[in-house]
Amino acid sequence: MLKKLVHKLNNKHFLSLAGNGAMSVLAMITVAVLYRALTVEEIGYWVFFQTVAVLLDTFRTGFLQIALVKFYTGTTKERANEVIGSVWYLAVGITLVMGLVNLAFVPFMGSFKDPAVLVIIQWFGLSFLATLPSGITSWILQADQKFDKLLILRVITQGSFILSIVALILFDQMNLRSVFIVNLASASLASIIAILFGWSGISAFFSKTKACVKEIYHFGKFSVGTTISANMLRSADTFIVAYMLGPAAVAIYNLPGRLMEIIEIPLRSTLATAMSSLAKAFNNGNKREVAYILQKYAGTLTLAFVPLALGAILFADIATGLLGGGKYVDSEAANLLRIMMVLAIFYPIDRFIAVSLDIIHQPKANFIKVLLMLLVNILGDFVGIYLTGNLYGAAFATSLPLVVGIFYGYYCFNKHIPFKLSMVFVSGYINIRKMVRKNLFKK
Repeated sequence: MLKKLVHKLNNKHFLSLAGNGAMSVLAMITVAVLYRALTVEEIGYWVFFQTVAVLLDTFRTGFLQIALVKFYTGTTKERANEVIGSVWYLAVGITLVMGLVNLAFVPFMGSFKDPAVLVIIQWFGLSFLATLPSGITSWILQADQKFDKLLILRVITQGSFILSIVALILFDQMNLRSVFIVNLASASLASIIAILFGWSGISAFFSKTKACVKEIYHFGKFSVGTTISANMLRSADTFIVAYMLGPAAVAIYNLPGRLMEIIEIPLRSTLATAMSSLAKAFNNGNKREVAYILQKYAGTLTLAFVPLALGAILFADIATGLLGGGKYVDSEAANLLRIMMVLAIFYPIDRFIAVSLDIIHQPKANFIKVLLMLLVNILGDFVGIYLTGNLYGAAFATSLPLVVGIFYGYYCFNKHIPFKLSMVFVSGYINIRKMVRKNLFKK
């Protein structure tokens, strides 16, 4: 019985879900510890650093990750090494440029008085360098669908960080500077292990070719714009809230955002497994299969998120209290979570259309889509916060870019591969019914 269960769970979908789930659980535990160990202002600075670091790292990730999956998946060993070597070449170049820009600001640190800006100057460059090997490793493992190794890498990264945080608390050494030090150490540990275990593909560095570098560059110049804009879309709220309402409001707004992992875990996992299937179908010239995969996965997740959203609405107060602690119980955090969860029901449609546009070689359309969403989101945040004077304005404003993204993305995708948007829900219902019958009503 146990052997049969292990065999059934040993598939790419479960391993991808387990990897994202383990990462998110550890991340939420870390957040819970940090929210209790640091002051509201210190948490605000930490969240601001994470937001800026992720946004800047997006230049490297956006330029190369999707390109690696697209050009690497299903190719010969020689071509695979050529792609990996070219990706490493470009990644090193981007890292050096960003590091030198960061280094140029160091002599002028005394001119900056804002602590949020100072932590960026002091810690970003080192963090960006430390995550280079582990970042490329995670892209390769995703493309190869080796989610068991990806799970190990993620657990090492997040697990070592949270253990270090607990040690700081036990030895009464907990402060914001110590958090940055152990964050850097955890990233470095994961990268060293990735290289030593031979997962990083760094040995293929000299297999790069000028033609492949150029090919990845021309694809990446649009995908990087899309990824940066998408991260700015997620980060815009943080910057605008910090500007209009202060660092304490950032901490409150970030709390329900961390709880949104209940949606992000299955969404990221499904996207990771579906991306290779979409690329394979398109590369084989099967456009109908591309549309079917999009509809099936997006529809299944959309319908599956409805009960999750209902549960979050009912238990939002308990969830925010457990994660953030008592000082956030009477804040707007619970109601913000309710608003975010209702909107998140439609995330799968937007995300799968976006990924599919890249896969069918329409990164420019996807870039324009995200830019439109970003513009609408920024305007909505400013107007919403100005009119309400609180965080609810920012939360409600996030509905506008979601609507724009879904319908503009559908318009662009439908020009190349026609399908009906309503079929997303039909395909999702059929797939859920099929899974229920298969697993609950076996003869």
